[in-house]
Amino acid sequence: MVILCFSLTFPETPLISLEGETQGTTYHIKYQDNRQRNVKQSIDSLLTEIDKCLSIYRADSELSQFNRGMNHRFQRPYFYPVLKKSDEVFRATDGAFDPTVLPLVDAYGFGPKKPVATDVVNVDSLLQFVGLQNITFDSTTVQKKKKNVQLDFNGIAQGYSVDVLAKFLEAKGITNYMVEIGGEIRTKGQKGNGQFWTVGITNPLHPDQLYVTLKLVDQAMPGRATPGRAMTTAGNYRNHYVSDGQVFSHIINSKTGMMEQSELLSVTVLAADAITADAYDTAFMVMGLEKTKRFLKNRPDLDAFLMYTDTNGQLQTYATEGLKHLQPTGSRR
Repeated sequence: MVILCFSLTFPETPLISLEGETQGTTYHIKYQDNRQRNVKQSIDSLLTEIDKCLSIYRADSELSQFNRGMNHRFQRPYFYPVLKKSDEVFRATDGAFDPTVLPLVDAYGFGPKKPVATDVVNVDSLLQFVGLQNITFDSTTVQKKKKNVQLDFNGIAQGYSVDVLAKFLEAKGITNYMVEIGGEIRTKGQKGNGQFWTVGITNPLHPDQLYVTLKLVDQAMPGRATPGRAMTTAGNYRNHYVSDGQVFSHIINSKTGMMEQSELLSVTVLAADAITADAYDTAFMVMGLEKTKRFLKNRPDLDAFLMYTDTNGQLQTYATEGLKHLQPTGSRR
């Protein structure tokens, strides 16, 4: 989970603050605008259009239409970019990020359907419908190779929505902003008076505490995270349920069909855009600690802060080069 940290500032141009509900969570937007325009109505309209395209909880969404059928021609400009990025990260992570896990997500009770007893989940029968190789697409249409294949963009849609809103603000000439949806964040410029946007990451063992804070900046700067324009966090310590005394995490390995049990508790990824960070934080939770560390050594475009437990149950961290300056704060909300 990411906690937004806002200290009192006195910018030359007052910050405009917007907030609301979307995609089963909340959004917060702060920006400077010399014309002091309030764009909440446009923001809400954009989010509604994205929901009509990508939500698995709306029967009338484009995604739901595709999941019920065999093919779909894109009606809105949101489906294709998300599918394209999903395919890119699917290939880069050898399938660790896979948006075709919906049959498994539903079976374990994390999707639109109600949870079922875990002893009736037939993983083998469902795995035949999992794998992005069962989908073909181009810039206008998407098709299935098997009838029961279904897409679930919950692991990437919030990050993508953040990017859409950021681009909307930039099209309005707004160059100093922070956009956040459910803890997925993208920033540009400054808050004012030379102050950078500052965010915090919670301690997964004590979610009422911040573990570290960091500044998000537009470009590499000594002592600050890079590339630092978008940041997302995934964790397995919040979204879970208990059945017959067993704790089930929402992180599902699309190759085994099983819910992951990993020493990784929290993964924070920084990238140039939120859609990329969002997809990779999910993939890294599936890949686990050691595989993620090896992967990151060959990806200078990504920064990551990993939080995990050692064999004694103690919290440990791993940071890529751009985040090694981070130090525990121990501060509370």
